[in-house]
Amino acid sequence: MALLPLAWRSLRNRAFATALTVFTIALAITLLLGVERLRDQTRESFLRTVAGTDLIVGARAHPVQLLLYSVFHLGDATNNLSWDAFQRIARDEDVAWAVPVSLGDSHRGHRVVGTTTDYFRHVGQETLAFSAGRPFAEGVREGLFEAVIGADVADRLGYSPGDAIVLAHGTARVNLHEHDDRPFAIVGVLARTGSVHDRGIYVSLASIQAIHLNWRSGTRVGTVPNAEVIPDAALEPTSITAAFIGLQSRMATFAVQRAINEERSEPLSAILPGVALQQLWSLLGGVERLLFAIAGAVLLAAMLALSTMILATLNERRREMAILRSVGAGPRHVLGLMLLESTVLTLAGAALALVLLHMAMWLAAPWLQARFGIALPPRWPDAGEWKLLGMAAAAGVLAGVLPAFLAYRRSVQDGMTVTL
Repeated sequence: MALLPLAWRSLRNRAFATALTVFTIALAITLLLGVERLRDQTRESFLRTVAGTDLIVGARAHPVQLLLYSVFHLGDATNNLSWDAFQRIARDEDVAWAVPVSLGDSHRGHRVVGTTTDYFRHVGQETLAFSAGRPFAEGVREGLFEAVIGADVADRLGYSPGDAIVLAHGTARVNLHEHDDRPFAIVGVLARTGSVHDRGIYVSLASIQAIHLNWRSGTRVGTVPNAEVIPDAALEPTSITAAFIGLQSRMATFAVQRAINEERSEPLSAILPGVALQQLWSLLGGVERLLFAIAGAVLLAAMLALSTMILATLNERRREMAILRSVGAGPRHVLGLMLLESTVLTLAGAALALVLLHMAMWLAAPWLQARFGIALPPRWPDAGEWKLLGMAAAAGVLAGVLPAFLAYRRSVQDGMTVTL
């Protein structure tokens, strides 16, 4: 006896209840897959930001704190790294490249990063490309008051090369202490990377020094002198926030890290970005588990709704089951029919969930990219998501076990006595 056509006709006769059940299952699976997709893409975005960097060096701090403020611009440094210490590290024979960063200023909620042009070549998974313009000039004086902006800054604020911006003193989103006596000219826009690089504004270290020449204890005194009259010594930084280090050989990582951590001239911390990220994930593990628990509870509710829907129709279908038994269907056919119906409903819900997931990702991608720097490129489900789909399908089959067992127990005589 062909059970699939029978199951299909039975579900079609209850079209409204069937459609509602499929949609409920689809929403639950979409939530479950969405949590998994966001978790994966968040981790990938974070890893992409620190890829290629062997060590991050800053003032003595917890590894996660140092990672958050130096890489992801979350929070502020408790202290700075002296310029002399940075130069000693950069001259180490095991160091291939060293990129300084100086933080502390902002523009309309976006962090300003004082650095060198090596930042665009070394920091991140690959060389940072430009969608428009060029890097700020490498010369100390040539690059004064030139800025490069990330893709999100350009999109959200409508900036392009040639525009002028005024930096603010401090990192508050609303800041009245501005460096409006020396506006910066935008000379380049970075191509989108799906990482924190998209939300930054990049200027030279000399520029950071120059705009603070007339500041005392957080208060501006007078105006910044013209670039031509500023002494060279005044443009050299005395301290920086942190440094990204690339090594000649990965085998030297722990030796260099230990040497920096044991530095006696000042308390420093050298961290491995990957290890610090793992510590961050462990701190956030409770939040991830909570999100999965909520998604799992929603899926459980959907499976209970599936089981309830099938159970609610059993009394209406007692005559149907009796007729099937009378024409030769055995108990196993009745059992198989009910299990097949629950399986078909679950698989239909899973298929609809994939469609809803792609639609939700497509709609949410621009907002997540602009707000959190998380890229959500369209892609097929990965192994983890297929595993979750398989678990959801298995749960759907299990949800049909109780209705199937009850239908199995119905007798032919009981079904034939039902009043029409």
